[in-house]
Order: sequence, then C-alpha cells, then structure tokens
Amino acid sequence: MSQRRASNPVMTWTFVVLMLALAAVCAWLGTWQLQRLAEKEALIATVDARLGADPIPVPPSDQWTDLDVDALNYQPVSLTGAFRYNQTVTVFTSLANARGPASGPGYWVVTPFVLAGGGTVFVNRGFVPQDFQEAAVTDGEGEDLPVTITGLLRPAEAPGMMTPGPDTSNRIEWVRDPARLAAMVDPALAPFAPFYVDMPAGTPGQLPQGGETVVEFPNNHLGYAYTWYGFAIVAVVMLGFWFWRERRAPDEG
Repeated sequence: MSQRRASNPVMTWTFVVLMLALAAVCAWLGTWQLQRLAEKEALIATVDARLGADPIPVPPSDQWTDLDVDALNYQPVSLTGAFRYNQTVTVFTSLANARGPASGPGYWVVTPFVLAGGGTVFVNRGFVPQDFQEAAVTDGEGEDLPVTITGLLRPAEAPGMMTPGPDTSNRIEWVRDPARLAAMVDPALAPFAPFYVDMPAGTPGQLPQGGETVVEFPNNHLGYAYTWYGFAIVAVVMLGFWFWRERRAPDEG
C-alpha cells in the first residue's frame, strides 16, 4: 500500500516564514526607494528654483556657528569685502565636462575673501590647468580693493580616509574644506565660514575659469524600487512553486 512522503513540519513552516519575510522585506525596500525618489525629485526641483533666484546676502559671521549649510546648497549669494590674493590656496582636481576651454588635471584657485562685516569666506575663483598652479599662488591681482561679488554657496567637501595631507610648501590642498584651507592661511583672517563660494564664469578664455560648479543629483531610485519589487515577486513565485511541488510529490511505498 502506498504512503505519501512525510515532510518535516518544522522545516516546512520555517521555509514558509523565511520566504514570506523575504518578500515582505523586499517589498518594504521597494516602497522606501519610491519615497526616496519623491524626496530626490523634490530636492532637484528646489535646487533648480534656487539656481534661478536672485542672490541673497551671504550669511554673516555671527550666524555661522548654527548655520544649516546644506539648506543653502547652490544658493546664489552676494559678498562685499576684499580678496586676500597673497593667501591663495590651490585644490587639486581633474575637470571633466568643462563648460570653458580648459579641462583635465589642474587646480581650483581658492582665495580668502574678507567680508566687510567681519569674517572670511573662501571663494573658488575657478579652474586652472596644472601648468598654471605656481602662478595662481604667486601672482597677485593688484591691491585688495573692496568689491562686491556673487557666486553659489557650497558646503564643505569631506576628506576621505585616503585623502593626503596638505602640501603646505606649494600651497596645494585636495578638498575644498574650509577647515583644512584655514590651516594654510593667516589665522588673523578668522573666523572662517563653514562653506565656500563658487564664482560664476567670467570672460571666455580667462583664467581662473569660473562657472564650473557641477549641479548633479544621481537619481536611480526608481530602478532600485523595480529591482526590490522584482525580488519580492520572485520570492512569492518560488514559494508558490514549492507548494505545487509538495502537492505533486510522488508517493513512497
């Protein structure tokens, strides 16, 4: 007399619970990615509107301690004060997809700008090719006369674990981090802003080459959501296939 193959109830229910949990987690991750998609699209819309807005006065030094710099990212600002050209620092970069004629390995030319109301903001005046690095830190631009400039406010770039220390003898840094840049200039210029400012493009062909701010927000959340939902569907299908196999398992006898 035939007898249906016995199955282990504990293993059966463990498998079912694990597959259902896997499907639920994947579905939750897919929904989370859709939420992230909505947040990213809102951020992009906000920044697009901000880029087209009129400049606002740069936050004064008495607000820097508690300033939410990320909330002002890409905000056009105006600054009144004077450059300290003899304190210029260069920051190594490799410029791709340049808007101007210069590109490739080179340096950002970052000069302290002393505000009329007090405090110093590092201003990225633009890009120069490698061969112009020495000239950028040794050639002055005349007297440090009072001027009003505009640019985009940017948060500090965070150094990574492999970021080298500064090359103080050649006035070279590797990230646009005001805290690191401040260590290479006259401490009498303190306090230093926790952000820097990117200047816009100037006369075509002029160096430093401004207007090279990269405005880019990777937005792959919809693809990630499809992937996670796909995993959830696969988990359910696999569970259904397993049940079907169990029901059609051959008798043993």
